[in-house]
Amino acid sequence: MLLDPFFAEQITQYQADWRESIAQATLAGVPCPAMMSALSYYDSYRTAVLPANLLQGQRDYFGAHTYQRVDKPAGKKYHIEWSDPARPQTAIKK
Repeated sequence: MLLDPFFAEQITQYQADWRESIAQATLAGVPCPAMMSALSYYDSYRTAVLPANLLQGQRDYFGAHTYQRVDKPAGKKYHIEWSDPARPQTAIKK
């Protein structure tokens, strides 16, 4: 639906009001989880690069899943030895 021209135009036109409604509800202590979730989904859908570094770091810490860096070539993976106070970073060779 977000790609349909009609709905895309409506969302673009009323995006500021949508955000303001959520902000006012939050300031008043009124829960609006569906509206917040929908807005978060919309924001993540329209954003090319999101800050997932915390999530990647947690996954690497708990399971050595590795992570990729946005400032390095795509596909290159790294791991940090989190238990070492120096936290050395290792580039993973394929």
